[in-house]
Amino acid sequence: MNTCPWCTCWLHFLRLQASGLREKAEILEDERVEKTAAPGGAGEKSKHPPSAVYCGCHRWKLRSAEEKLANEEEAARFPRIKTLRANFTLPADGFYFFKFSLFFVMTCAGRAMAVLTSGGDAQGMNAAIRAVTRMGIYVGAKVYLIHEGYQGLVDGGDNIKLAHWHSVTDIIQLGGTVIGSARCKAFMTREGRVSAAFNLVKKGITNLCVCGGDGSLTGANIFRNEWSDLLDELVKKGRITDTMAKQHYNLNIVGLVGSIDNDFCGTDMTIGADSALHRIMEIIDAIMTTAQRYLALVSALASGADWVFIPEAPPQEGWEDNMCARLKGSRTSGGSRLNIIIVAEGAIDINGKPISSNYIKDLVQERLGYDTRVTVLGHVQRGGIPSAFDRMLSSILGVEAVVALLEASPETPACVIGLSGNQAVRLPLVECVEMTKLVQTAMNEKRFDEAIKLRGGSFESNWNIYKSLAFHKPPQSKSNFSFAILNVGAPAAGMNSAVRSAVRSGLSHGHKVYGVNDGFLGLADGAVFEMEWHSVAGWTGQGSSLLGTKRTLPNSHLEKIVETITKFEISALLVIGGFEGYQGVLELYEARTHYDELCIPMVVIPATISNNVPGTFFSVGTDTAVNCSCDKIKQSASGTKRRVFVVETMGGYCGYLASATGIAVGADAAYIFEDPFNILDLKTNVEHLSEKMKKDVQRGLILRNEKCHENYTTDFIHKLYSSEGKNIFDCRVNVLGHLQQGGAPSPFDRNFGTKLGVKAIEWLSEKLTENYRQGRVFANSPETACVIGLNRKVVSFTPVTELKEITDFEHRMPKVEWWLKLRPMLKMLAKYQTSFNEYVPGEIEHVTQRSISIDSGF
Repeated sequence: MNTCPWCTCWLHFLRLQASGLREKAEILEDERVEKTAAPGGAGEKSKHPPSAVYCGCHRWKLRSAEEKLANEEEAARFPRIKTLRANFTLPADGFYFFKFSLFFVMTCAGRAMAVLTSGGDAQGMNAAIRAVTRMGIYVGAKVYLIHEGYQGLVDGGDNIKLAHWHSVTDIIQLGGTVIGSARCKAFMTREGRVSAAFNLVKKGITNLCVCGGDGSLTGANIFRNEWSDLLDELVKKGRITDTMAKQHYNLNIVGLVGSIDNDFCGTDMTIGADSALHRIMEIIDAIMTTAQRYLALVSALASGADWVFIPEAPPQEGWEDNMCARLKGSRTSGGSRLNIIIVAEGAIDINGKPISSNYIKDLVQERLGYDTRVTVLGHVQRGGIPSAFDRMLSSILGVEAVVALLEASPETPACVIGLSGNQAVRLPLVECVEMTKLVQTAMNEKRFDEAIKLRGGSFESNWNIYKSLAFHKPPQSKSNFSFAILNVGAPAAGMNSAVRSAVRSGLSHGHKVYGVNDGFLGLADGAVFEMEWHSVAGWTGQGSSLLGTKRTLPNSHLEKIVETITKFEISALLVIGGFEGYQGVLELYEARTHYDELCIPMVVIPATISNNVPGTFFSVGTDTAVNCSCDKIKQSASGTKRRVFVVETMGGYCGYLASATGIAVGADAAYIFEDPFNILDLKTNVEHLSEKMKKDVQRGLILRNEKCHENYTTDFIHKLYSSEGKNIFDCRVNVLGHLQQGGAPSPFDRNFGTKLGVKAIEWLSEKLTENYRQGRVFANSPETACVIGLNRKVVSFTPVTELKEITDFEHRMPKVEWWLKLRPMLKMLAKYQTSFNEYVPGEIEHVTQRSISIDSGF
């Protein structure tokens, strides 16, 4: 690609401005005007480029005066950038500048940061290291990798190494941490922290990102608070000069929570927790004990365990009798041949006496005579490859950590980057640690109900849902209501989890529950049968749809559907499915004007690998599909040299699956319908990848959504890359197809489907009661036909009539998709010059008992 002399000169000009060399910058500006032709006119000398010009060299847009206001508002959020821009001498008659990313790079040039991992390792730490390293380099900073945690920081020397772009190539899929993690007693001493400070100053590092648990992050905060005193001590000892101390007067700290326990208050998920759940679920059929309290509870919910022991909820006196009675009842009346008991580390009874797995084993064998085995997972939970969720989470949090570090000032308190729904947020470190300590304090004082609430809304919700679904308690009275459950659209992993929880929750409310085979077509044909508690035993871990599912919409079968509803006296409908499920309920709602029988409450649980249902940020089945997509390709590519894989994903016109998989595997490009591209973009991508392949990169990965472009097909892209990469790399193509729909559901999809199933039945029960009059249910308001979904971090119900206005029915997806804001991150981590002004930085969220009480839905 040809280099544009105007851009090269202007880039040098900005660098001089950023470094304070104003006189040289002004001279250079005069030389540029005389020597460089304007981009808009051949050979014409002009000081100002024309408006709205795209430079072919770096693809940056030069903006016109009309866009000045918008850009100033954009820069106002970043004081450092605003200050730098004020130093520019820009012409009054033709305001122009590069996109925000270039200004951000200029402010970070020459700054240094370091990243370390500390405490117990967790899957996903490598993805965080990769994101911090590449984002730091992308914005112009020097990035150092500190090996062996705080021990490496204290020892210095070769433990602190300057990182390059390719230092973190091909580590996103690796478990553990490639830079090592060690517990360090020396750092707990004043002398050790003095040595650590000296090693940072020697490298010019004033920004530190720490990935670890609450102990590691607490240590980092102490280190920051002592920083000025540590520098004074180094000056007095003559190890650094007074000038060096003034140059490094402030240390910025940002934390990433790497812990499989997910016990850090303030964030919905910690790095490594989802992967640990994957390890547990892989051997759940053999499990009889597991290690951590969060993992114990969520794995019990995901597996349908018969009993779970967690420290926050000790069993009451006589629990041995109750547990044995439940196990016996599940075999005699429920038809179960296998019982699962999960024991968290630190489990105790109401008197504080420890409960061990061996004690439970002996108890079951003596009282019931059942053959019992104990399996202690231990550190198995830390092993293996990170899940797609952890890779995405770590990448998102790692990028935000760099932005937070470079925006920090001496007055900025140390923060932790956490997850709030689907958004990275900045949490005050001290508030998080104090709230986390309150949990242990409450448990020590035997205030167990309070301890559960302090764990957060999701933990409390998980515990309550588990108790309601694990054992059948006959309702005190039967209701007059009945509802039908049907799956609609393509099968998605997690559908069966939602059906199981809905059936059992409905029976607990006293309702009659019907299952419907084959979606709306089965409803029209009368393929309806009554379901009991034991009908859904073992459904949680099974993939596809056990009820059967069809894409048929109801409009062509309305008469027969109404007949079935009347025949079985169905009071409400629960539809679990994808876009067809949402569209079908919308059609039924609009048909209410002709059929009173359709004036019943209806709710849709989004379940599709495409994640294209309006009204929710996530759909049941999407997480499993992303996991299925990324690992198969990455593993097949791991033994090859100089090869590019072109992979086609499903998803229809919706590009979520391709984009999410692209982030999770570190793809070089992901082509989707929502982000239009042309032949020039393809050419740029090929050249970009060819340049990387000439150096240290051995493999490339290109993702293409199945309907991203009418003409640029998977075969076309494969041939293009094969031709242009000749003698540099060879190319292979892989169409994943229906592989993405199969397999056992991931822990995320099991739990998400379970929780949505319970909440949907609670909502239907409320609507049935509200709309019951004169001996019948009559629900005709828009609020009685909804989609249940996770929006940011709140589970909400949105009327299908409202969603109709924001739906692109031609392409079967929402008109606005939240995940598109992740696309710039994908491009930046693949080393593409892209606009940083599309990145939305995290907000500061304070951690209080009220904020953690919200059930995030995860």
